[in-house]
Amino acid sequence: MAAPTFFSAIVRTRRCPHFQGLQAVLRPHIPAAPTTCMVVRTKKRMFIPKQARREKQFQEDPVAAMKSQGIIPDEKLDRQVNISCTPEVMDPYIPPEGDGRQSVLSKEGAVQRLSSAKALATSQLSIRKIKEFDKEFSTKTFAGTAQEIYKEANNCLANFNTRNRHRLHQLVTEKCYPDMVRGFKFRTIRWTFQESVEPPKVVHVRHNDLISKGNVYGQVTVRMHTRQTLAIYDRFGRLEFGDENLVKDVLEYVVFERHLVNPYSSWRMHTKIVPSWAPPKEPVIRTMFIPKSQKNPWDRAWDSEDPVPTPSEEAVRKFEELNEELNRKTGYNYAPTEPKETKEVTTTT
Repeated sequence: MAAPTFFSAIVRTRRCPHFQGLQAVLRPHIPAAPTTCMVVRTKKRMFIPKQARREKQFQEDPVAAMKSQGIIPDEKLDRQVNISCTPEVMDPYIPPEGDGRQSVLSKEGAVQRLSSAKALATSQLSIRKIKEFDKEFSTKTFAGTAQEIYKEANNCLANFNTRNRHRLHQLVTEKCYPDMVRGFKFRTIRWTFQESVEPPKVVHVRHNDLISKGNVYGQVTVRMHTRQTLAIYDRFGRLEFGDENLVKDVLEYVVFERHLVNPYSSWRMHTKIVPSWAPPKEPVIRTMFIPKSQKNPWDRAWDSEDPVPTPSEEAVRKFEELNEELNRKTGYNYAPTEPKETKEVTTTT
């Protein structure tokens, strides 16, 4: 509650205020000189108007002030930044056209191998940078380790549960995880790894700084030529994609990434590189429930697809008997009468 305020009145007259006031008391019949009263504040007022409080609240917390008045604040468009992985591939590897099909002895294969060898110098510089943080890194042993990470991640996705979900977070980056699990909530995946057609091979190595200098990330692209089986079933148990008994040769370029500055980080699957010359994927067979058409039986006569119902002989006989009985009781003929033929009469004048 606000503190009470005290006011004092100052009387201003043309003469001395003491004698003028005393004269007005002793002689009431004599009019006193005109006086003016002015209100003066003697103590600081502690009351704050509502408008001032509202403006102060808007300045301190505008979102809370808008909610108190029933105004829906605008959503923040800020995007969260995750520094545990990069949002894209650094200098993505361009696979040579016809890889896995053409022989090295052919003319086209030799030209493609020559162009890929020119980028080997940049990869060697990145390998040296990675070895500064991970002394045990080697391209010969890393290819096998990367394939084991790839197999375990796909097995966790095929047997997706609470335990495997946490393990999948440790095997793939925050960019790769939503791409893997998107659309598989009500589906069943059957995936098996058969064998390797060719041993895995490191074909591309890159490193780069992100946000600030010294925050180094390393990316390694591994070529994998394997034989796999894949089948995807919908929630009704119908086959949507692939076949469990069909083994296919799969050529993939998988990118693995690691936050080199973090000593507790590990190599994780980041994304895949799909070459432009790769054949298109098989379409997914979508299944859905089509409800049966519920037609009104009274509208069957107006439906062109259904035949017009014809009454039976017994129903026609009963109708005629009821019609004759009604005519006999009432004396009227309720039977439909055929229109009489009218003859044309010609007149000559």
